[in-house]
Amino acid sequence: MKYWLLKSEPNVWSINQQKKMGTKGAIWDGVRNFQARNNLKKMKNGDLCFFYHSNIGKEIVGIVKVIKTAFLDPTDKKKLFYAIKVNFVKKLKYPVSLEKIKKHKYLKNLALIKQSRLSVMSIDTKSWKIILKIGSIKQKNAKKKARKKN
Repeated sequence: MKYWLLKSEPNVWSINQQKKMGTKGAIWDGVRNFQARNNLKKMKNGDLCFFYHSNIGKEIVGIVKVIKTAFLDPTDKKKLFYAIKVNFVKKLKYPVSLEKIKKHKYLKNLALIKQSRLSVMSIDTKSWKIILKIGSIKQKNAKKKARKKN
């Protein structure tokens, strides 16, 4: 399993809207950056993703799981970009702000900081665990909850 971070503006698509979609999940579309597109293509079923509210809030607010791998984005008329489908797993008990991430010694090298405009990025296992700890979710609980959704 790999870990990722997906950005969404909460006034366009929020963690609460994602949660309301239930087990059927929702398509993650509209990505128009080639590096982000390539990251979407690398995702596998069962991979976990942090759900990040960008622009408004600038914080990791929850976790979603990939339930359908990359397919042509139906909103892209040129057929260059891909989408995936994700379902809600859990909200973080405490959202993890970009400010907190920037202050953490180990997290300073995340693409979230170094490539701030990138909307889909990988997260290494150590960073995933640190962010979960900051957000007060234990790693095994997040994985267990994701397995139950299968």
